[in-house]
Amino acid sequence: MKKIELLHSDITDDIIRTFFRVYNSLGYGFLEKVYENAMVIALEQTKHSVKQQHPIKVYFEEKLIGEYFADLLVDDKVIVELKTSETIAKEHEAQLLNYLKATQNEVGLLLNFGKKPEFKRRVFSNSNK
Repeated sequence: MKKIELLHSDITDDIIRTFFRVYNSLGYGFLEKVYENAMVIALEQTKHSVKQQHPIKVYFEEKLIGEYFADLLVDDKVIVELKTSETIAKEHEAQLLNYLKATQNEVGLLLNFGKKPEFKRRVFSNSNK
């Protein structure tokens, strides 16, 4: 059976491992910012570059109409959005997908530090932009 290579899988694999490391250490119940700060420390320990609250600008007909902030941008390739909800909601997935649409980044991870840790990986390729 042929193995399928996922875009930026080396980075996303490290981020997911780091997510479970942070979750297993801190558990659930903290504010999102606590997990964000812990993820930055842990990812930098694994030699990844991490930008916190990375700005994402949204344009319509070449005019700036909004600015959002991705929780983390890892290695300038993977957008990471963190949540502390009961479960991942469709709105969270839509938020991540919109971040991917608004940037040249193609891969995003949604990490939820809820009672049960969960994650989703999303891709929006440049061919669609």
